[in-house]
Parts: sequence; C-alpha cells; structure tokens
Amino acid sequence: MVSDALAAARRLGATQAEVDANLQQGLTVNVRLGEVDTVEYQRDRGLGVTVYIGHRKGSASTADLAPAAVEATVAKACTIARYTAEDPYSGLADADMLARDIPDLDLDHEWAIEPADAVELARRCEAAGRDVDARITNSEGASVSTHRGAHVYGNSSGFLAGYPSSSHMVSCSLVAQAGSDMQRDYWYAAARDPADLGDVEAIGRQAGERAIARLGARRLGTQRSPVLFVPDLARGVFGHMVAAVRGGSQYRRSSFLLDSAGTQILPPFIQIRERPHIPKALASSPFDAEGVATRDRDLVRDGVLQGYVLGSYAARKLGLRTTGNAGGVHNLLVEGSGATCTFEELIARMGRGFVVTELMGQGVNGVTGDYSRGAGGFWVEGGELAFPVQEVTIAGNLRDMYRAIDAIGSDVDTRGSIRAGSLLIGEMTIAGGE
Repeated sequence: MVSDALAAARRLGATQAEVDANLQQGLTVNVRLGEVDTVEYQRDRGLGVTVYIGHRKGSASTADLAPAAVEATVAKACTIARYTAEDPYSGLADADMLARDIPDLDLDHEWAIEPADAVELARRCEAAGRDVDARITNSEGASVSTHRGAHVYGNSSGFLAGYPSSSHMVSCSLVAQAGSDMQRDYWYAAARDPADLGDVEAIGRQAGERAIARLGARRLGTQRSPVLFVPDLARGVFGHMVAAVRGGSQYRRSSFLLDSAGTQILPPFIQIRERPHIPKALASSPFDAEGVATRDRDLVRDGVLQGYVLGSYAARKLGLRTTGNAGGVHNLLVEGSGATCTFEELIARMGRGFVVTELMGQGVNGVTGDYSRGAGGFWVEGGELAFPVQEVTIAGNLRDMYRAIDAIGSDVDTRGSIRAGSLLIGEMTIAGGE
C-alpha cells in the first residue's frame, strides 16, 4: 500500500512524497475488587501521505486502506499542496542520511494471552496488593494489556522499510485508609517481551506498599532544602531539557537553553548518551519517522551539550543536519560518572531534605525554565525517611536545577525513552502550609 501510494503521488504531479502506514491490535482487561470491569479489544489501522510540489507541502490521512481510498487520499494531499505557501526548508530527509541496513532489534514478542487468562493475571496482581495490609481498603483496579503492530515508511527517495513491534503492561492502583486519612498509589511494569514483565504479584505488592507508606502524610513549612526525585520522575526532569534542545524550540527562539550547544548545562560528571539499538528496549528504532538511520551519539558529554535533537525541517532552519530524531529520542541513557549511588546512599548523602515520589500540575515554562509543581513524597531526617509529605510545591529554575545536580542514582528506570536513576538536586524551594 505504501508503494502504491508513492506511485500515485508521482502520477499526480508530486515532486517528492512520503507515506507511512500502521496496523495495531491489542487487548486490555481491567479488574477492580476482583471483578471484571472492562475487556477491550483494539484494532487500528491508518495511512498518512505527505506530498511536496516544489516546496509546497500537503498532507492527508485515511483509515480506509482500500486502493480507491488510498488513491483519493493522495489526491487530497496533492490538492492541499497546490494551495499552501512555499517553504524553502520543507522536503524529505537528505537521501544520504536514510537507513540502508535495517538491524533486527528484537522488538516484536507476541503475547497470545486469552482474555480469561489476562483477567486472572489482573486478579492475582490486585489481590496480592490488597493482601499487603488490612489498611488497603479499596482499589482503583489492576490492568493487563498487550499490543502488537507493524509500521512501514517509504518515500520517493527510494526508501521503503518497516518492522513489527509489541508492548505489554501490567499495572495496579490501590487505596489505603487509616481513619479519615486516605492515600492512593500505584505501580506498573512495561516491556516488549511479556517474559520481562516479572511477577504480577510483586507489582501488586509494590502498589500496596507504596499506598501504605503514604498514610499519615503531612505538609511542610516553606524552606529551601535538597530534593531527591525518584527515577520515574527524574526521567521527566531530563525530559524538559530534551524539549528545550529540540529543533523546534531552537529555531522558534522559545527555549531556556537557546543556543546552548557547546556550553556547560550540567555538572561535569554527567553524560547523556543516545543508544537507539538496544535490543527489546521500549524506545529502540532502526530509523526515525523520516527514514533516517538512527545512530549512537552523545547528547551531553562531561556536562557539555554536544548538539540538538533534530528532524530534517528543524535542521535546515538552523543550518544543520538531522540527528535522526524526527519523532523523538531513542533510549537516552543518563549516567553519573563517578557519582552514582544507590537510593539508600542518596538519602544518606542528602541527610535532610525532600524525596519526591509524585508530581502534579504542569507548571513548567519552557521559555524561561521556571519550574513550579505540586509534589508529594517523604521527608528525610538524619539520612533516613522520617514521614510522608503531601500538598507542597517545589520550585526553582531548570537551569539552576541542572547545575545543582549533586548525584545520580544507580536505580535506573528502563520503562521509557529516557533512562535515569534517582536525581539529587542540592537545593530547591519547598512551599508548604506552615
């Protein structure tokens, strides 16, 4: 279908064209308090066409993959292109950047699980969490999901390739209560291969233990102190950095890290490496959304930003070349050379401060770097967890926060496109109610 759509684009006068097609299918079951809540089957398909007539661009998409519908979609894209303005930066990725050898990254692992078996796994997960403590009084449910699909991309420069992939997840969310105090928490596992999800009972127990640990949460007085982000939140802190060095933020002049390539943005002990070809990793890919070959690169070396995160359009706007990141980053590994500690060592190192396990709100300004978000977690005294904390705000500026990083944890979270351990920042403002 991709090949036929490209041929149709040529017939209809496109000077360049690119087409991507996707097929996805999946199953998700949700169980609450031991009873089946929902069973959902998913089957999606779609085809997107982008054509260029000179430097005029038009795009259209369809979920109908019949030949006549695909032809009509290409025709619509060509019609749109004839009415759009010229943009000298538009067009396909440079042909010499396209992937020629497509490595097998072991991304496709079918989970042929029947709905009844998925329900049983979800029940076991939730039951294990509810059995953690009598104070687990309610549940928001446990879920098991499996998805598998195929993606094909082709363009008029002669690129045509695709690959299948899968993703599977088990999650559980529980409610703990002691008197009038109610607290909720969750845990989950995600993997390409269902064999890597681990024990479903362990996921439920983790959710239950996290909910119990939050009981008796207090507010803090306004102060400045060290802040330790747990791994799944540290990933987001570095995600703001990635957003700031994307090509779109740079050429629009709307980034707090504007023109920062070649400058020190993190402490010298921090390295951030992109490794797109890790087998089975959730963000691995042999090529990006434009067919450009993905390659190993150092985004940050010894704290110095080595370059930006670019697709072809942004790269041309900046007078640079694509970095193979159209569509996003592929396995960014955040490493702390010579300053990596276990979570317990980080708590001992901070001595007194705030461990953040939950963030709320969207108070991040990508232009100025100002950061202010609601938070919950645990207060640390004498190098040990003292009591849970809720309803506070942590604030700072991302530039200052990055420079104030004191250590990176060895407890790396591999469930996303950024792999980071716990993140200790020397000082932030905590706004509380006392």
